[in-house]
Amino acid sequence: MASSQCCEHPPTLNPASGQGCVVDDLGGLKAYTVGPPACKTAILLLSDVFGYEAPNLRKLADKVAAAGFFVVVPDFFHGDPYVPDQKPINVWLESHGTDKGFEDAKLVIEALKNKGVSIIGAAGFCWGAKVVAELAKCDYIKAAVLLHPALVTVDDIKEVKCSIAILGAEFDEVAPPELLKQFEEILSLKSEVNGHVKVFPGAGHGWTTRYDTSDEMAVKKAEESHQDMLESFAKNLN
Repeated sequence: MASSQCCEHPPTLNPASGQGCVVDDLGGLKAYTVGPPACKTAILLLSDVFGYEAPNLRKLADKVAAAGFFVVVPDFFHGDPYVPDQKPINVWLESHGTDKGFEDAKLVIEALKNKGVSIIGAAGFCWGAKVVAELAKCDYIKAAVLLHPALVTVDDIKEVKCSIAILGAEFDEVAPPELLKQFEEILSLKSEVNGHVKVFPGAGHGWTTRYDTSDEMAVKKAEESHQDMLESFAKNLN
């Protein structure tokens, strides 16, 4: 069950935002892409329920691309992101489940590999984190980052096979620090997995992509999480 906190602070979507471009078909999905197309290492950014047109998410994609990666932000909602006040979040989720997102993500990964990509990492935000957790249970990706995850369970973390960083917030009803502590304990017992859990003091759910750009402290916290994500990928995607 999704929390109402997942739906707070919706971004103003902008299909023209970002320095990259939108491709019409990557594994059957539209996707925002940015970075060197010939790069053999790709990173997928999986959005929260507000979708791939969120300006802060695309700004982050541009930042990741500037670090030398080819970055893909797929439209897992097929042009139908969650819009507050139109329908309850749990009704919307009935037709936009993370199980469907997982199947779509596999098609995107296959398309990237067909283009010559050999190493793939994935970061997921809220809804997207659950999809990334599913990918991390298999051999689809080499490194995972979960940011203020939703729907991720202890059992999911027990099955993770690749390196994983989990970035959470102190004030998060969806993934509270108590749950993240359980994740950390599980990862500490998995010697074959490079696992890392960090809780950001004073932060709330969605702080990494739904921050107010005029709030200096909010921007600083978001940028710290972005740097942690980049460092995780730099360390584990080699």
